[in-house]
Amino acid sequence: MVSVALAASACGKKGPPLPPLVKVPAPPADVTAVRRGSDVILQFTIPNTNTDGTRPANVERVDVYAFTGPDIAPDDRMWKLATKIGSVPVKAPRDPDLTVDAEESGDEIEPPEGEGLDQGATAHVDEPLTPASLVAIDSSGSKARPTATDDRPRPLLGPPPMPLIRTYVAIGIAKHGRKGTLSKRVGVPLVTPPPPPSAAKIDYNENEITVTWTPPANAAPAEPSESREVALLPSRSIGSSLPEIAYNVYQVASGGEVRLTKSPIVKSKCADQQIAWGTERCYFVRTVEILGGLSVESDASPPACAKLVDSFAPAPPKELHTVAGEGSINLIWEPNNEKDLAGYLVLRGPAPGDTLDALTPKPIPDARYVDDVKPGVRYVYAVQAVDKAGNISPISNRVEETAR
Repeated sequence: MVSVALAASACGKKGPPLPPLVKVPAPPADVTAVRRGSDVILQFTIPNTNTDGTRPANVERVDVYAFTGPDIAPDDRMWKLATKIGSVPVKAPRDPDLTVDAEESGDEIEPPEGEGLDQGATAHVDEPLTPASLVAIDSSGSKARPTATDDRPRPLLGPPPMPLIRTYVAIGIAKHGRKGTLSKRVGVPLVTPPPPPSAAKIDYNENEITVTWTPPANAAPAEPSESREVALLPSRSIGSSLPEIAYNVYQVASGGEVRLTKSPIVKSKCADQQIAWGTERCYFVRTVEILGGLSVESDASPPACAKLVDSFAPAPPKELHTVAGEGSINLIWEPNNEKDLAGYLVLRGPAPGDTLDALTPKPIPDARYVDDVKPGVRYVYAVQAVDKAGNISPISNRVEETAR
């Protein structure tokens, strides 16, 4: 019994205090890499939490690394294979140990400070591809020798292998240089970019802007001829898949560009429904070659611009009807549904209505009108719609009526 008590007493003895847990930033999120011509544009979200979920993040910059070759190395080997290609400064907390949990309010925590980006902001890093970045690195970290080639005939082994991939990864760096957790890896194919399409053509109506273009020559895989008389057995590709050709459409915006296509489209036509009359719109297109889920964009096509002028008249009003009253004629019709409608003009003339004059000096907002007239006189009526640009519709159906 004494030994048990002694053991219990020994187990309750306090040891030296443990050092505080060093907080490091969570991995950068939403990492994407897009290759456009000879440049690669990377985008990611700056961490705003630590790996334990607390905030603000202990991060003072985000470094971006890249390497060319098979993406098989574990994370702890990345530092031997990859080269740092860029760094983004981040506003950091003055005291990294003063944090709050995710569900707690951070009102009493001092905001991060410094000259860098805000935590949680979107960051961009561009890498111009150089001859050195096109050379593969093997698993030992050495640059691979170029493979010898010759023109001797070789057996047909199916589609060519996948091209070299350049892989990118981002990591948050805490104060005093401690590394956070690596982001997910993203890659781009190191192939010759496809040629851009022709300059875009712009057409528009009152509802949308249509952008069209001509695909570049030899950009799409050739279609099989339908005139061959020899029947072919059903088949499918083996090995890597053939490249696919698609397009991304961009609008020129202040300070840069905005992509209109959420994902590459196959058709050489795109519609933009964001119309603002009196403004100038400029568009360009890039060809996209997709290889095994990875894509490379061409240089931009020459931009095409157009000033949007509202020259489109509203539709004529429909279902004009009249109701005779005592010394008056009531008119009613179906309202137009144009977004830029300014109102209606009411026209009248004595029967048979060879000439109709406007009763309303300016457009009226409601789809009804009461005309005070002499009883016993027959009149002809019609209505026109007017938009805010002053465009006038054709006349509605004509109606005749006589007041009592």
